[in-house]
Amino acid sequence: MHSLTVAVKDELVSTPATQTTHRVAELATILRFAGGLHVIGGNLAVEVELDHMEAAKRVRRDIRDVFGMATDAAVMQPSGSRTHPLYVVRVRQGGETLARQTGLLDSRKRPVRGLPNKLTTSPVGDLPAIWRGAFLATGSISEPGRSAAIEIVAPTGEAAMAMVGIGARIGIAAKAREVRMAHRVMVRDGDAISELLVSMGAPGAVTEWEKLRERREVRATANRLVNFDDANLRRSAQAAVAACARVERAMELLGDDIPEHLKYAGDLRLSHRDASLDELGHHADPPLTKDAVAGRIRRLLAMADKKAEDLGVANTLESVPEEID
Repeated sequence: MHSLTVAVKDELVSTPATQTTHRVAELATILRFAGGLHVIGGNLAVEVELDHMEAAKRVRRDIRDVFGMATDAAVMQPSGSRTHPLYVVRVRQGGETLARQTGLLDSRKRPVRGLPNKLTTSPVGDLPAIWRGAFLATGSISEPGRSAAIEIVAPTGEAAMAMVGIGARIGIAAKAREVRMAHRVMVRDGDAISELLVSMGAPGAVTEWEKLRERREVRATANRLVNFDDANLRRSAQAAVAACARVERAMELLGDDIPEHLKYAGDLRLSHRDASLDELGHHADPPLTKDAVAGRIRRLLAMADKKAEDLGVANTLESVPEEID
């Protein structure tokens, strides 16, 4: 698990659920998202697999305290592509009763396809507990950035859409989509992620999230400035090459017919190829203003272009390299 996901789950499992309805909502969601129904020895058993040990302990405690049922526990060690252990909680005796009471079975004893009806119609006060249960079951959070998101993997498309609806009821915009054959519920907006973390009971994680978010924005701003400076330098260099190419062509066209003050401006340009117009003015003796230098070079180019037109030959613009043009 990503370290930020672990931090959020650590905080969520330490959040006390003081109201029984909150505990039931959280537990029922965990059982639906990370659990399953199995027939063992002719009896219906409820089993849940979690990637967070304290979350598994919390599930066992809630099943015992709220429903008065005993649970078995086991640890599945990492294997294959799974790099972390799974903590299994199983209810063998009374599994069917627990499934009915948490809404995993409908009134006809059939497994529900979406979320249990008692969850989708819960009072608004219970809804954060449903999101907390979903996150503890199959949730993850990625660091701030272009792909930042809180993501829940839902057991079915109907369950995913139910989570979107529950999010809307507490002001959180979530989207459901199928990615790589899995039904996922995602919250991507940075402010919505912060609001959802607080709502679920992880205000400490919000502080860390906002720090990471701010740090990333500072880095992004710095990168934009560097790119902006690079682009400006590139444009300046290209402009200097183009200006020198035009002046060289003007000198070639006019030869000895160049007025002295215009020739002086052209020589300045060619002697200090990377200098700005302001810097060229400082190099002049006596010093010239930027506008004076620009005006002389402009008249030099205009005179040369007029001569090129009269002669029917390439003007100064046509001397600029194609990659700069």
